[in-house]
Amino acid sequence: MSDAIKPLVGFIGLGLMGCGMARNILAAGYSLLVAANNSRSVLDELIEKGAKEARSPKELAANADVVFLCLPSSKQVETVVKGDSGLLAGAKPGTIIVDCSTADPTSTQDLYDLSKAQGVEFADAPLGGTPTQADEGTLTALVGADQGTFDRIEPVCAAWASSVIHLGPVTTGHKMKLLNNFLSLTYGALYAEALAIAKKTGLNAQTFDSVIRGSRMDCGFYQTYMQYVLNGEEAHKFSLANAHKDLTYLNAMADAAGVATHIGCAVKNIYTHALNQGKGEAFCPRLSEIVAEANDA
Repeated sequence: MSDAIKPLVGFIGLGLMGCGMARNILAAGYSLLVAANNSRSVLDELIEKGAKEARSPKELAANADVVFLCLPSSKQVETVVKGDSGLLAGAKPGTIIVDCSTADPTSTQDLYDLSKAQGVEFADAPLGGTPTQADEGTLTALVGADQGTFDRIEPVCAAWASSVIHLGPVTTGHKMKLLNNFLSLTYGALYAEALAIAKKTGLNAQTFDSVIRGSRMDCGFYQTYMQYVLNGEEAHKFSLANAHKDLTYLNAMADAAGVATHIGCAVKNIYTHALNQGKGEAFCPRLSEIVAEANDA
């Protein structure tokens, strides 16, 4: 898509990931229309940089060609898309809604069908990466979309992602994202339990890390997780509540496919325990403290 015909882009969901994505869309020269969700301060910053504000999702969709959503869950996505003041109430035929949230694929399919009936395109493009990568414009976009829709949104996604991968039709992005998060959140539970065992048997976190770091068991997730364990640095900014939500979606997806999730259910229950301790808003590496406390470690 040439600079002369760049689409007008709408964005809703200016949280830890969305704020950096929106900044990069502006920096790439796109006209940006934003609607308030929870982050008024970020919205005001974007307006100062040239973005315009829409008073509702309906108004935003009536004026934008491509609308990106980066919201906590399918429930919020459905609220923004449907209803009298939702995106579909204002979207014109040919508008594209791109859901970058980590969402329930069943809900994604339903929203695709509802949108398609109105001549509106719907794609899923969940994110791989961290808030720092969102700021840098180096995320990965895992896209589920029709080929024609992908061709139209790829250049805009490239404003905030260094890798834009077309996985297949709608829902494939969200399915792959749930599998990715299943792996990472299982790592988080494993690290927490291993650290608790280590402490109870006389090995501190520094000793544990001296063996794991740089070994075959090391990875980027481990490193950001251990930044909190070792230094108290909140580098891994993903809440335990969101982790639990994603594992709930993962298990529902597996159940629908007839797959027994012995590990998935066990891992979800560890995060359920964290929520029951009132720690849902804490970031994932704090699971190490919660598991340690449960074991008097």
